[in-house]
Parts: sequence; C-alpha cells; structure tokens
Amino acid sequence: MPTDVVMPQMGESIFEGTITKWLKKPGEKVNRDEPLFEISTDKVDAEIPSPASGVLKEVKVNEGATVQVNTVVAVIDGDGAGATASAPAPAPASAKPAPAPQAASAAAPVSKPAATQAAPVVTAPSPAPIAAPIASATSGGTGATTDVVMPQMGESIFEGTITKWFKKPGEKVQRDEPLFEISTDKVDAEIPSPAAGVLQDIKFPAGSTVQVNTVVARLGTDGVAATPSAPAAAVAPAAPPPAAKPAAPAPPAPAAAAPAPAEVEEEVEVEGKRIHSSPLVRKIAKEHGINLAQVPGTGLGGRITKDDILAFIEKRPAAAAAAPAAPTAGKPAAPAAPLPGEVVPMSAMRKIIAQRMVESKRTSAHVHSVYEVDMTRVVAVREKEKRSFEQRNGTRLTFTTFFARAAVEALRQFPIVNASVEGENIRYHRNINVGIAVALDWGLIVPVIKSAEEKNFLGLQRSILDLADRARTKKLAPEEVQGGTFTITNPGSFGQMFGLPIILQPQVAIMGIGSIKKQPVVVTDDSGGDSIAIRAICHISLGYDHRVIDGAVADQFLRAVAQYLEKWNEPLG
Repeated sequence: MPTDVVMPQMGESIFEGTITKWLKKPGEKVNRDEPLFEISTDKVDAEIPSPASGVLKEVKVNEGATVQVNTVVAVIDGDGAGATASAPAPAPASAKPAPAPQAASAAAPVSKPAATQAAPVVTAPSPAPIAAPIASATSGGTGATTDVVMPQMGESIFEGTITKWFKKPGEKVQRDEPLFEISTDKVDAEIPSPAAGVLQDIKFPAGSTVQVNTVVARLGTDGVAATPSAPAAAVAPAAPPPAAKPAAPAPPAPAAAAPAPAEVEEEVEVEGKRIHSSPLVRKIAKEHGINLAQVPGTGLGGRITKDDILAFIEKRPAAAAAAPAAPTAGKPAAPAAPLPGEVVPMSAMRKIIAQRMVESKRTSAHVHSVYEVDMTRVVAVREKEKRSFEQRNGTRLTFTTFFARAAVEALRQFPIVNASVEGENIRYHRNINVGIAVALDWGLIVPVIKSAEEKNFLGLQRSILDLADRARTKKLAPEEVQGGTFTITNPGSFGQMFGLPIILQPQVAIMGIGSIKKQPVVVTDDSGGDSIAIRAICHISLGYDHRVIDGAVADQFLRAVAQYLEKWNEPLG
C-alpha cells in the first residue's frame, strides 16, 4: 500500500519548509523512522524520518524547493513495488499561506494511511505522574517483541538522557515496573515498562542522550531468551543543512504529529558581529575552542553551517603550523599543568541548571533587597499548633507554608511582582503559581503550586509537602515543574542567614528565606518605652528584575510579607 510523505509543520508559526537534501533515492529501501530527507525552515533544521517501511517509489519535490506544510513530497510503496524515478516538480517557493487555525494545523497527519503513521508523541497524562514509553509490538520467527522508546515528557522537550537502567538483558520485567531512568531539561523520571516480558536488548547505555520516539530497548513479550547486542552510541543532533533561512529569536513549539526538530537556529553577537548558527555548530566551536567570528559562513545570509565549521577545523592545524610564532618578551610560558584531583562530567541536571542560571543573569537586571522579619508570633503559633495540626490533618506543619501564604497575599497587592517579560511587553498573570525550590541530592528542582491564591493554609501545606516528596522520589509530571509565576527558595533550612537567589526565567522575582534565629533586639512598647528582648528573627530577600520592578515596589512587597507574618492571625485549618 503506498504511503504519502508530507512536509511536516515544525511549529505554530511555520507554514513552509525548504527541502535541502534527500537521503534516499527512488528505488532504494527505507525503514520506518529512518531519516528520509532534510528540511530547513526559518526556525529549525531537521532530518525528517520515514513514516513507513518500504521502497521510495517517487520523489515529488526537488532539493532546494520550498513547499507548504502538509504538501506531499514523496511516495513510499509499502509492498516494495518498483520505483518511478520521474523528475520531481518543484513546488512554488514564494507564496505563504494565510495562518490556518492552529488546531487543524497541529492535527495534520504525517502520512495518510493509519497503519503507517509515525509513532505518536507521548506526553504525561494528567492522572498519572509519568508517561509510559511508546510500545509497538511485532512478531516474527523469534517470537513477539515490543519496542521501548524514549517518551516525550513535555511540549518543548526533544531529547532525554538515560541515567540508569534498572534491568539487564535477560531479566524479566513486569508491565508498569520501572525499567529505566531519564533526565530532561524539565524533569527527572523513572520510565515504566510498556509490557511484561524479558528485556532482550538495550540499544543505548546509561549516559546516552537520545531524541524522543527513538527505540532504546526491546522486550521479548513471549518469554524468549535475551540476545543482548552492543549498545549504540548516543544519538547526535542532526547536521544543519546549508540553506537555512535567517533565524527568528524564539524557539518553535513542535506540531503534534511532526518529528522533533534537531537544530534551532539562533543569532548571536560575537565581537560586535551578528552570527547565524545552530546549536550543533556552536557546540562544535566550543569543543574546539573556535571563535565563530573567524569562521566564514556559506549559508543563506552568511549563516555558518556544520560543513563550514568542520572545514575550518580541518584547515586550522596546517594554518597554525605555518603561522609564525608571536613575538614575546623572554621565554614563552609553558602550558599550565592541571591541578591534581578527580575530573567528573557534569550530570544532565547540573548542565541544565548551569545553562538556566547563566541565561537568567544575562537576561534580567538583577537587584536584591533584604528585609528583617520578627517571626516570634509565627514561631509561637507553630509550636502551639504543630502536634494538633498533624493529628487533625495528617500532615506536618512547616515554616515554608507561612512564608508562602504571606507571599501570596503580598502578590495580590503588588501584581507586577507576579508578572513576566515578553519582549517589550509585561504580562500580568491571572493566577499566582508559586514554585517552591526543592534541594535534591543530585541537584535542584522547582515544582509549582498552581493557583495558590485559591488555596487556604492547609491546602498550601499539603501541596508543598506532596510536591516536595514526589520531587525527591522522581515522581513529578512535566506539567508540575512548568508555569510558575513566582518562586520561593529556602536556604535558611540549612542555617544560612539569607541568600541572593537568581531569578527563574521568565519570572521577574524570587524570594529567599533565611534561617530563623533568636536575637536580642530593641522593642518599643505602646507608651514609647524601649527595652531589650529576645525575638525570633528571620531575613527574607527578594531578587527582582529591575527592568520592570523598581526598588520602592520591591521594598513595599517585602514589607507586606513581613507585616503579614509579624501580625499572623490566620487559622491553620
């Protein structure tokens, strides 16, 4: 049965793509999910996988042609009929379609016959915290098998790193039993087995980073003996084709049925020069210590392609050898010897944290204010109520909830602190979604309490403990670490006086809670008399984006938080 191959939609605002290279010729066999052709859009470069196995019967669009999304560009004969290598007719490259309703665009299939559709994207459903990997069962001479694939753990997640395998080839596994562990830029998760059987084959070892929908293992679902094979190397990002268009500043959101984009185009400034390149090119340049301003780009608009950077690396050793040594006064310094110690690679989560923190410091004009809060009343309320609170509600009573409740009330008064920046605009959020930073043995994660303004004290306490517990056991769903509008971090739990935290983008503020310690302070009574008293003192800080929040507003916000805590009279539930 013939299968149409169409131009996929690679994002909400993308309506056309340029075919830069065909990886198969008419008459050649192609396997399902095997790269079939390369495309370039104004947002991404990507290798597009085949929607079915068979023979490439006909190529309808030449390399270099730009066509609208959902246009048929080739035909695959699933029955293996002979190919017709007719000259393809290039599609018009100029006219852009009027934006269609997004729901219709996103639902456009990659191939027409249902039996040959590309593997669907899996996202974590609301009722269950973790999405099971996609399973496709096949049968043959060696018995029934089930493919285990890398699941997609959120809309903007295109790859995941396998951090651990819980089973070895030859071992039995039950359906929904944890099979392997992954780490993405949003969440760490244990992935359950899609079927019961014997783990036949592991295709990617721990530490490999692979794209979503890639087969990572195979299960024998009728109890056949395991036949382990050598695991493949980690999937490398697709090479960017040479004819990409100039970049738009924001990364695209993938269409529901489109394959994950491999390279996101970005324009950066190096030594005052605007440079177009993809993440793969920048990664290669960083690994080889190359200044991209020195690399001539042959792509559209001077864009630096993968071929450009590799050619530059090839020529560099010869050029470096021929170049005369720079004159120095005295002896040239010998390379510094590395300091003694163990060198270990960063974990996937550590890399992501590093990237996010550097991006935030580069994006927001960070300013910090610190306020002293008299927590004596709150400490007394907690000491008095914590035992009965736990017996009554079945949950612990923590200080964090007092701070979260006070912050929510202050955010009601100062909605700019609950806003975010979108280009040159400010978005005032309708709901207060409070992220609570949770320290893990392997890093840091920020689960989000959605619509915190609708919860009473008891509701906040239960949400905080539930999210923190599931963060530590890697049971969070992707949507539970997204959508925050304000963040609270509590370094005081480790004894710190106060911290100056970095804003979590695209938010504009983050509140830090210091330790609560008894201190001698001067107190003034109602008649104006002063005396020394022992009080429970805490320092709270606010890191804020000075592009949208002025110092006076930040100080008023902290004062509102302090007053709510110092005059606490809310029932605990």
